[in-house]
Amino acid sequence: MPNQIKALILDVDGVIVGDAGQANFPIPNSKILGRLKSIRRSGIPVVLCTSRPVYSVQKIIDKAGLNNIHIGLAGGTLVDPIDNIVLEKHPIDPKIAAEITKVYLDNEVYTEMYGIDNYYLQKDQSRKLTEQHTKILQAEPILVDSLLELVEKIDVYKILPVASNEDEQKQLDEMFQLFAKDLAIGWAVHPSIKLHKWGNITAKDISKRHAAHKISEFLDIGLDEMLGVGDGLADWQFIELCGYKAAMGNSDQGLIDLVNSSLNSYVGKSIDENGILDILDHYEL
Repeated sequence: MPNQIKALILDVDGVIVGDAGQANFPIPNSKILGRLKSIRRSGIPVVLCTSRPVYSVQKIIDKAGLNNIHIGLAGGTLVDPIDNIVLEKHPIDPKIAAEITKVYLDNEVYTEMYGIDNYYLQKDQSRKLTEQHTKILQAEPILVDSLLELVEKIDVYKILPVASNEDEQKQLDEMFQLFAKDLAIGWAVHPSIKLHKWGNITAKDISKRHAAHKISEFLDIGLDEMLGVGDGLADWQFIELCGYKAAMGNSDQGLIDLVNSSLNSYVGKSIDENGILDILDHYEL
């Protein structure tokens, strides 16, 4: 089908990176990387949109030659690490960061803290989950004695509390409500650690949706000329804005329903079946 797509916005986990031990972990296979490189060489920006720090997808960016702005830390940073361009950075107010971190730590919630170049974990919280997340991010956390003391020393762009099930997620949401006027939260899952819920806390009004608007302005490409692809309901933040919408076959049913009810939309195969290639074929990219 002929299209007018001039840019792509792609979620990472569950879209181009899959389960541990599968063909698309910890980075996409050569077919996917080659296809993304070909699209970028044709002049179409391929924007990775992830809750991870951008440095944790650096190998993907380098191998696919994606020299354009990417969305990291759930919208907290917009950077092009190849051409060394920083479009935007949105640190959390240090006082608010310290207050919410204290609440989570006092309630023994596993909590990671993200700066621009590293992420951090309090030493007494290191556990098996830390090892699992390290494999996903392809980077080890810096272990510190106190996250609260760290807030005074670095700019914090994201705070990541983790719930082990839906009931814990509800409890963490209740704690978060004390800070809802100053912060934003979006929940995500990872295909390699399916039972856990990851709470991406950023500065107020900072999100993948906000970042997509900024990308559109910077590239001077209308969102109606972009293809958005995701696998989680939270990805609808940016997919909804795009003129072309797609979901992976392994997506949350809620996202599949939203995509199927939209114009210029397509639901592809699963990540284990290289579903992103199916989607790109559909749109003749």
